[in-house]
Amino acid sequence: MVVSLSKKTKIGFIGTGVMGVSMCGRMMAEGYSMTVYNRTKSKAQSLIEKGAKWVNTPAEVAAQSDIVFTIVGYPQDVEEVYFGENGIFSAAQTGSILVDMTTTKPSLAERIYVVAKTKGISTIDAPVSGGDVGAKTGALSIMIGGDKKAVDTVMPLFKIMGKNMIYEGKAGAGQHTKMCNQITIAGTMIGVCESLLYAHKAGLDLEVMLQAISGGAARCWTLDNLAPRIVQRNFDPGFYVEHFIKDMEIALDAARLMDLSLPGLSLVHQLYKAVQAQGNGRLGTQALTLALEQMSGIKTK
Repeated sequence: MVVSLSKKTKIGFIGTGVMGVSMCGRMMAEGYSMTVYNRTKSKAQSLIEKGAKWVNTPAEVAAQSDIVFTIVGYPQDVEEVYFGENGIFSAAQTGSILVDMTTTKPSLAERIYVVAKTKGISTIDAPVSGGDVGAKTGALSIMIGGDKKAVDTVMPLFKIMGKNMIYEGKAGAGQHTKMCNQITIAGTMIGVCESLLYAHKAGLDLEVMLQAISGGAARCWTLDNLAPRIVQRNFDPGFYVEHFIKDMEIALDAARLMDLSLPGLSLVHQLYKAVQAQGNGRLGTQALTLALEQMSGIKTK
């Protein structure tokens, strides 16, 4: 039986990094009690100071929670958090709901779902888009796969974190949708960066140029939120380059399994690998412009 949701529901959160700390904090601000774990405890300190209970393993989070959210870095991290010696499945309660919001392999989401079913546990794959800004403001887009009954139970919590929650279907569907999102972002990002390079070379005022094109058919989230950061030479991460590379590699691997060629994504992936090779893997995704600038021998500002 799937748990019901109330303010007495015990919630766990694993992964309090750039995104997770704000997502968890928003639920706490709505009055939900929280048990938290992160590989680096200092990244959860602000939540602990607000009343979150710290524990030392994912298993302890699962043992003390009715609903557990996870948002970690890589598929191997998801594997460890769920299947490891001190992982969630070693202690999760029958009837609990596990919600993985990491962007990871669709096949891994399907595997988690199958294993959970044997234990009487419900799972949801719910990767997000919107970056650090969306996490802070509760404006994330959440792409959801899994059993509809569990999704309906968790939906009030999703509404605290996001503004666009779409149920995509069976387990893995949320992750496949996130791949579509990342493929689109990859193409958009190179277009935004190249437009700024072009504008610089043509002698335009970059901020004025952005005002013009942001009001027309080119308008998009990347243009509104990341292009100004590029102009300001602000490459702080809302989403890490190295994590975006991981996402693109998941999409390319999944595409190969479907016998699908994605040449545009392959090109952007190689450009981001160049950014990483420059030592900039921990910068934000807008740092793509650094690789393009190096190729062109110019800077936008």
